[in-house]
Amino acid sequence: MGSTSVKISAALSSVKRLYVDVAPLIYYIEEHPLYVERMEQVISLIENTPIVAVSSAISLTEVLHQPILRGRIDLEQSYQTILLSGNTFRLYPVTGKIAVSADHLRARYNLKTPDALHVATALELRCDAFITNDKGLRRVTEIAVLVVGELEVDSPPS
Repeated sequence: MGSTSVKISAALSSVKRLYVDVAPLIYYIEEHPLYVERMEQVISLIENTPIVAVSSAISLTEVLHQPILRGRIDLEQSYQTILLSGNTFRLYPVTGKIAVSADHLRARYNLKTPDALHVATALELRCDAFITNDKGLRRVTEIAVLVVGELEVDSPPS
């Protein structure tokens, strides 16, 4: 698949349940200069349309690591607020079924364990799409993979 960009609203137009990987969360919370505007539009669509955003409980562990190491209590609190409030995101535990599915995905696609757990959770929750910035996850064929770096912000109405 080539790297043709697509407007965010078009990419999410048929999505009812969106799995959000760790990198997009970091871009949004830490205001990454290249990606924050894209993620702000994604989050706005999640908040203002019937899209349900989900992630694995391991996402919390992954996003909190650097803020804790750096003593950034502000970032730690921001991540906990968005992921644990239940307003924008719903976190799901890693179950035995998800762990087994993740290992099958690891074997089939040569994924790292965290990536396999994220994809397995998305599949278990019957997500319509998986948003990440890891182009390598496109090799997973069971779910539509949206790459943040290839999404275009919609132009504001004139």
